[in-house]
Amino acid sequence: MDTGTDIQMITVPAGQVTLSDRRTQRSWAVELAPYRLAASVVTQAQYARVTGERPSTAQGDRLPVEGVSWLDAVRFCNALSLHEGLTPAYRLGADTEDGPGAEGVSWDAAADGYRLPAEAEWEHACRAGTTGARYGPLDDIAWHRGNSGERMHEVGTRQPNAWGLHDTLGNVWEWCWDVYDAEVYGSYRVLRGGGWFDERWSCRASVRRRSHPTFRIDDTGFRVARSVR
Repeated sequence: MDTGTDIQMITVPAGQVTLSDRRTQRSWAVELAPYRLAASVVTQAQYARVTGERPSTAQGDRLPVEGVSWLDAVRFCNALSLHEGLTPAYRLGADTEDGPGAEGVSWDAAADGYRLPAEAEWEHACRAGTTGARYGPLDDIAWHRGNSGERMHEVGTRQPNAWGLHDTLGNVWEWCWDVYDAEVYGSYRVLRGGGWFDERWSCRASVRRRSHPTFRIDDTGFRVARSVR
């Protein structure tokens, strides 16, 4: 347990995951070393403790923080790293501090601080050794449009996967580090997992969504990762 913010980190084993893109009909395999991933998405209380801010539309300490952009998530990771006495994983260009755009952000892979998961890390962790669309019956593991009452729910109230990760499907979409498709969508970043307002189809381990790194909406949050040293 990282006691400063009560973020429980799970060690995810090494492995291989095959990613796919429905739009382009492309698939590619990625080999992964072990890494650590938060058991749940960042909550509003955790976000406020580090940043002093509560940007979410719905309010509740154990609700996922939402209404946060990719850039907000990157800045949170750095602030959390400093809070825990770790080396920040991201270098922010001068143009990124005050203005839009993610071009000035770079990832220092040697840093021991918090970061966003890579897309392949996210899917590998979500699947937890399974190969189907989901790691269990959807109503048991996820808050989606069919069972959420069209609202967010507190983290950790659905069944976790075999590796102890909650809400990788449903509740809120999760920002990942990766650029979605630079040639077509520029700096748009990957979102994964589906949210509380999504139909069952969107809450699958392989579904990819994209958004601009400055975009904020009430069904999008994030969870943090760390590299294993």
